[in-house]
This record gives sequence, structure tokens and C-alpha cells, in this order.
Amino acid sequence: MTLHEAQQKVDHWITTTGVRYFNELTNTAILMEEVGEVARIMARRYGEQSEKESDKAADLADEMADVLFVLICLANQTGVDLTAALGKNLEKKTHRDAERHLNNPKLKK
Repeated sequence: MTLHEAQQKVDHWITTTGVRYFNELTNTAILMEEVGEVARIMARRYGEQSEKESDKAADLADEMADVLFVLICLANQTGVDLTAALGKNLEKKTHRDAERHLNNPKLKK
């Protein structure tokens, strides 16, 4: 599925099953909540925090999909074409960071 298709599918789901979009501020708060759930899994599973028994069943892929879903909702609500935005962002990073990472001694193996 392309980003464009994902934006269309999410819009279709929202307008048929979800009834309507939550407002942009509500969706921003939901996005932060979902990112927090990803952060919790990462800190416990891959970081230094111990993983509680109740955390072990958490599905990282599903939580990442929740983040993507809400981000797509916000893009749809604000008229952002994520395909174009990601392309432009990668181009910016490529030009800006063309030498930066290659010359970073912290990234040397």
C-alpha cells in the first residue's frame, strides 16, 4: 500500500465506520498518547527499564500502526500529501546531511 492509498483508506474508514474525524487538537493529543505507548514498549523491551509481565503482551507493530493511523488522520485533516511531504523531507535531509553523517566519528564502527 502506498502512502497515498493509506490516506485514502483511512479517510474512507473514518467517514464510514468512524463517523467523522476528531478535531485536529484531539487527534494531536491522541497521537502523543500513541507515541507514548510505543515509547513504553521500546524503553522496556529494548532499553534499560525492566519489562513488567503486563508489558510482554504489548504488540509493537500494532502500536506503531496506531501512530501511523492518527498521523494519517492529521495529514488528511490538514491537507498534507504524505507522499510529497516525505519525498521533500528526504531530499532536504540528503542535501543537508550529505557529509554530516559520513564525518561523524560517533557513527564509525
